[in-house]
Amino acid sequence: MSSYKRKFQRNMNKAVSTMLVTALCLGGGAAAFADGVQGEASQSQTQNTSSFQLFSDVKSGFWAEKHIYKLASEGIILGDAGKFRPGDSVTQQEAITMAIRFMNLDSKLGSGENTPKELVVGNYFKPYVELALQQKLIDKTEEITSTKEKEEWGKKPASREWIAKILVRALDKEAEAKAAAGTSTGFADESSISASARGYVNVAVQLDLTKGVEGNKFDPRGNVTRAQLATFFSRGGDHVNPGYDNVYEGIVTSLKDDSLTLFVNGTTRTFKLDNRSVYFTKDSETSVSKAALQLYTKVLVVDKIGSAAYVEVRDASQQLEKTEGTLLRVLSGNRLLLLVNNDSVTYTYDNNTMFLDQNGNNIGADNLTPDSTVEIQRETFTAEKKPIIVQVKSAIVNKSGSGVVEDFDLTKKTIKIKEASGLEETFKYDDNTIVLYQDQLLNNPGELQKGAAVEFTVKNNVLTKIEVTQGIERTVTGTLLSIEGKSLISFMNTNGKDEIKRLVEKPLIVINGIADATLDDLIADVKGGDKVKLTINPEEQVTKIEVTGRQSESVSAVSVVKYEPKLKALMVVDSAKKVHAFTLDEKTKVEYNSATPTLAGAEALLTEGRKINLTYIGDRVLSLQVIYKYDGTYVSTDTSKKQVTILQADGTKIDVPYQGTAPSISMYGKSNPGLSDLKAGDPVTVILSANQDALQTLAVKKTVQFEITNVTTSNSRIRAVANGISDEFYVDQATLFGDNGIAIKINDLKVGQTINVSFSGRTATSLQVVKLSLGKVDQVDGSVLKLKKFDGTSETFPLGSGVKVVRNGVVSSSSSLNTSDHVEVRKDTDGSLLVKVLSSMERQVSRYNTLTSELSVLRSSVADNNYRFSITDDIYIHQGDTTLSVQSLKENDKIVLYFNGDKLIEIEKQ
Repeated sequence: MSSYKRKFQRNMNKAVSTMLVTALCLGGGAAAFADGVQGEASQSQTQNTSSFQLFSDVKSGFWAEKHIYKLASEGIILGDAGKFRPGDSVTQQEAITMAIRFMNLDSKLGSGENTPKELVVGNYFKPYVELALQQKLIDKTEEITSTKEKEEWGKKPASREWIAKILVRALDKEAEAKAAAGTSTGFADESSISASARGYVNVAVQLDLTKGVEGNKFDPRGNVTRAQLATFFSRGGDHVNPGYDNVYEGIVTSLKDDSLTLFVNGTTRTFKLDNRSVYFTKDSETSVSKAALQLYTKVLVVDKIGSAAYVEVRDASQQLEKTEGTLLRVLSGNRLLLLVNNDSVTYTYDNNTMFLDQNGNNIGADNLTPDSTVEIQRETFTAEKKPIIVQVKSAIVNKSGSGVVEDFDLTKKTIKIKEASGLEETFKYDDNTIVLYQDQLLNNPGELQKGAAVEFTVKNNVLTKIEVTQGIERTVTGTLLSIEGKSLISFMNTNGKDEIKRLVEKPLIVINGIADATLDDLIADVKGGDKVKLTINPEEQVTKIEVTGRQSESVSAVSVVKYEPKLKALMVVDSAKKVHAFTLDEKTKVEYNSATPTLAGAEALLTEGRKINLTYIGDRVLSLQVIYKYDGTYVSTDTSKKQVTILQADGTKIDVPYQGTAPSISMYGKSNPGLSDLKAGDPVTVILSANQDALQTLAVKKTVQFEITNVTTSNSRIRAVANGISDEFYVDQATLFGDNGIAIKINDLKVGQTINVSFSGRTATSLQVVKLSLGKVDQVDGSVLKLKKFDGTSETFPLGSGVKVVRNGVVSSSSSLNTSDHVEVRKDTDGSLLVKVLSSMERQVSRYNTLTSELSVLRSSVADNNYRFSITDDIYIHQGDTTLSVQSLKENDKIVLYFNGDKLIEIEKQ
């Protein structure tokens, strides 16, 4: 029997005799790091990943699952009735037990009778503490001194700085710790770290065993959880080799569905792969699929009686040596003669050598042709350096055929074709390649679509002709030249040639920032029309026009010299006294201080001296804005000069005079605001008088987050609640966006949605739906929050500075979150992360009324009036990961109800 098997059997024997004692003395908590019964699972293996769950409370995707699985497979940690309790704090006696096992010193355990009586520990832990003192993992005097009177040393929670000492000593880095004792740790709470622990903390951080917590702190007195300690020791395994006799690291030489063979120290060893095998990579924290295993890569396997319990890809690069040369000929006796760097070299292959053509298809050695360029990949882990792969890199190809376009790469100028025989080949094309479709010459292969049936001709390895033999949908790019009514468009393609295409009856127009765009929103111009991508159906009609870029120019704050309405001719002068001439037309978009601007209305304002902004192509005006406002940030108000100063985005300060005793100020959420309500830096808009010579209104910009309670689409009015206060406002002048940033319409808004509304004074100028993520906290540390959402997917959020956690109305930092919290995550108005912890209520089911869709629960007391709840389709009802119907809830079922404010969000059956 191997030493590992003896150790495993010894642990199991001890478990029987010590389990009751351990549970009674330590409240059951110590058993997870002491001895117990390992959790087993009989779930079947899916196609991609193992569904095996070693511990029932360590779910797939748990942030420390890799380290827990690894140490459990190595026999360092054992479970207690199938549970690991990752969030429980570790005691000092548990940590010492784990350290001794990590160091592989079980064989040196004594009776424990020499454990100092001052260090009170459970009987089971005495041999471990005794050995820890002998190995200088802990110092007797130091530990006795730090233990308070009537405090049991063994049950004392292990602190972060104490664990740092144990870790560093277990890795035999005591000398490095002493050398680093005088070096600053760099943590904000360094003064809280004991002087005797500073060097150990430095080394632990340098070795990436542990990191700080939020706010650049180390939290030296903080407790260490079981999951954290497992992670620390697992990472420590990268810095020491304890010599576990069930751990093997080597090169994968054979990989089958149910087995894995490693080349280790000159011999091969085969391990069974089954539904209990778990797979990780060196850089992954969560499990990966078995597909991550590849031949000739470096892999670590932890063996459990012939089966690979834990598999980790240590180096994903294949341990192969590549040599390229010209094939001279295939010799007898499984030999190849190559010309490599002007030298003749012979390579001997065997029955396991794989031969591939230039497209990666399997061929035989007899398919190799002289003068082909071939690459030989040889293994590097034996003295023979056997050829593993022989691949043709280039060979002269001349052929014709038919098939289907599988893929194409416009950068590498290649097309992959699956021929009628099933063979897939990739061919190069060049600028001379002819691409035909319905007897017309296409601009380039980029107009082809995957799945198109083609006939092709290859000469000297290059596609000379490819012809589409059946109708396809394709895309072309170019510049829009003109739109003729609603049936024809002309454009210049990427080759500089003009083309005319018919439109379908209702083509889809896509312009970023414009909801339900139409043909009228497109800019067609011979001097600089829209850059577009056109989708063309098999009937050669344009079904979709997507604007990818616009080429217009703009001038700001130019003064009108003269405007001639009959000719729609406009003459302006800029700040450099340069005169410009433009022409307006019926497509010119205009803006002035009106909710319904028209070209005629704008023309009446184009008097001499009027300041305007223009966007144009050539001499054609695309948009005209009569300046009626300035945007910037508030600087100050000079009441003696009666002027307001603002700072524009380009750094220019503008002084705007006002009339009366004080400027007129408009501010959302404030009735009758005055100068005292303004502060420097506030974003503002100055609305000018009709003559552009005085301030009419100073509108303060503000963004407020609401929950919609009513939407009236007929007049674009919204009723919403913010901070418990209800308000109504109109969004007819606002741009509306969904949570993905795409433009939407008023009828896309729904009651219950959270929205960010930007106001200029009391006028809503922009509205965006806020993305809400609901679920349970799956992982939280100093850098990320991982949420398991109701749909079963995970979402990760970075935890930078400014994160706000709202629990029962009290705001705190992300450090207050834990993995039992059910939360709503969203962005606040300033872009910072806002996490709202859902309130909960434990009850028992009374009944469900299908007529009223109302769930009743048993009252907690006679005075409890909150016992009936309306059930809607958006409430998540589940037990574990299984979604339930409300009808499946039975009388007396124990449930937890989760609320976001007064709204029922989730029901979890216990």
